[in-house]
Amino acid sequence: MTVNHGGNLTEEYFRAYISLVMNSRNYTLEKAKHFMVERFLTGNPTTYGPITGASYINAVKVLSLD
Repeated sequence: MTVNHGGNLTEEYFRAYISLVMNSRNYTLEKAKHFMVERFLTGNPTTYGPITGASYINAVKVLSLD
């Protein structure tokens, strides 16, 4: 997926995307987190800025409570 640097990605975006990764690849949350950081965020949660990084972290926290 191509992501432009023009805007901040939201927590809702990451919740949906992580859920999609989990469902389509049959991954646990831990495995999906690793996949997202390595592939989507290129090894750094703040690759797309601090707001997007915080949104990713919050999305993971919410999903871990489910």
